[in-house]
Amino acid sequence: MVLYGVGESRELIKSLKESGYRVAAVARTEYGCQAAGSSGADRVVPAPSGYGDMSELIRTLGVKQVVDATHPFANPLSAAARDVCSDLEIPYIRFGRAETVLPQDPLICRVQSWEKAAETASGFSGTVFLTTGSYNLEVFTRYRGLRGRRVVVRVLPDHRVVKKCQELGISPRDIVAMQGPFSVKLNKAIFQAYRAGVVVTRDGGPSGGAYNKVKAALDLKIPVVLIQRDDPPGAGCLDDIGLLLETVAGNDTAGES
Repeated sequence: MVLYGVGESRELIKSLKESGYRVAAVARTEYGCQAAGSSGADRVVPAPSGYGDMSELIRTLGVKQVVDATHPFANPLSAAARDVCSDLEIPYIRFGRAETVLPQDPLICRVQSWEKAAETASGFSGTVFLTTGSYNLEVFTRYRGLRGRRVVVRVLPDHRVVKKCQELGISPRDIVAMQGPFSVKLNKAIFQAYRAGVVVTRDGGPSGGAYNKVKAALDLKIPVVLIQRDDPPGAGCLDDIGLLLETVAGNDTAGES
């Protein structure tokens, strides 16, 4: 089973299929489900809501291994999968991107949590531009220090994601529904168009667009609040698909996952 998340999930699913494995994919968005399906997954299912549903899904599908390719930040889907795999003694493999090499600049404020990101962003004037997607968006919309402030969000063009943004009180004019990654030039144009006073992003890895977002903001002298990744300790995160395939093969499966 592959927990679909980062862009490399597509290549991962294709590589597993080419290696002879049956692949079930779990995705949190409609876009992710479509992408996983087009990548060759034998079965695609929406993300279960918690431990119980994850356990039932893994048992029902006869999953032999779980590859967690969600973004390198703590999230309920990863936590549920990790706990179920531990209890059922099923191999759990964390796949993720290497950290992004970013410059040391006084305009970059590095924080360790979403709550600290909201607090830090509130200390800057002007529009708060979120490039962190819809995950944990409520941390910002409910933060007292940001009440009355304009908050612009850039999210996937998925109707459920847009609906979530609206339900949290984000005005349609402040929802930028676009599929990335984005070039430095395009990021600059968007930040300027929305008059960003501070940009909030997270380190999603080199191919996740973090560098381009930060570079664009720094070129415009816009402060950046950067949420550092928080992979769970001992996760043994792999960032190479070839090595991951070797690990899957080494787990002595019966050719199914």
